[in-house]
Amino acid sequence: MKEKLEKIKQEALSQISSSDALEKLNEIRVNYLGKKGELTAVLKSMKDVAPEDRPKVGQLVNETREEIEKVLAESIAKMERMKREAQMKREVIDVTLPAKKNNVGHRHPNTIAMEEVERIFIGMGYEVVEGPEIETDYYNFEALNIPADHPAKDEQDTFYINGDFLLRTQTSGTQVHVMEQGKLPIRMIAPGRVFRSDEVDATHSPSFHQIEGLVIDKHITFADLKGTLAEFAKELFGADTKVRFRPHHFNFTEPSAEMDVSCFKCGGDGCRFCKGTGWIEILGCGMVHPNVLTMSKIDPEKYSGFAFGIGLERIALLKYEIDDMRLLYENDVRFLKQF
Repeated sequence: MKEKLEKIKQEALSQISSSDALEKLNEIRVNYLGKKGELTAVLKSMKDVAPEDRPKVGQLVNETREEIEKVLAESIAKMERMKREAQMKREVIDVTLPAKKNNVGHRHPNTIAMEEVERIFIGMGYEVVEGPEIETDYYNFEALNIPADHPAKDEQDTFYINGDFLLRTQTSGTQVHVMEQGKLPIRMIAPGRVFRSDEVDATHSPSFHQIEGLVIDKHITFADLKGTLAEFAKELFGADTKVRFRPHHFNFTEPSAEMDVSCFKCGGDGCRFCKGTGWIEILGCGMVHPNVLTMSKIDPEKYSGFAFGIGLERIALLKYEIDDMRLLYENDVRFLKQF
């Protein structure tokens, strides 16, 4: 038995020393130490050994197993180390090579336009205020002089959460929140996302952005409104820009107007961009209605003010000569890289 164990050991050690792959070492482990291996077969044949010799034979088997396991473990560790070193040499990194160019993103056209509008009004002393996108019917309509049965609500059909709460159709509700605080005078703009139940086409979307402004103080007149918006238009579209005001109707302002700017493509001569008129409509405005002031607990006999609303997407479309509003929301990298 001793000779047989010695033969098994020598064969195993010889195969281990001649192996050149981890897979072969694993096969040797299975062949000699596994459940059906050579040493296991010796242990199973112990029944044929005389009872008084079994302890000695068992000890020899264990010593043989330990020696094979020791040499096998050393060989595996050595082979793994050699494999790792070869991999490191193969995958060496040349740190002197130029780095790969990072694809850095940039601001969306809407964001660029919004930041420019904010910069202009902040330069005039205005504060930028944000409000909730989910509003109550009171702040979105009633506090703006649009009662429950008024037809103007149909023009701003929106998404109701329930009878009292809805997705806001305009950021004017933010202005009401500020007026109710009673801290006068007020000079603010309220940019943000608004929602209306519109069909998607080249000029409409159920979700878009507005920037609405409000000034409340003593002795504010329509002349202040015209001067402010004329200066805004020159800052946004160029120093030669002219403005004109056309009478209009908004429930929350009286008198009300829509403001056009002279076409910055043709200088007012008429072109395809301005449809031959020489003018481009950009916003609605007017003097704050006394009812709106009263509902916000501001005395219309002492204070007056003006308000205006600008469609952010309209500014972006005009400024960058984009002919389809849907392009702003399709996330086409080829389109966005142009800005």
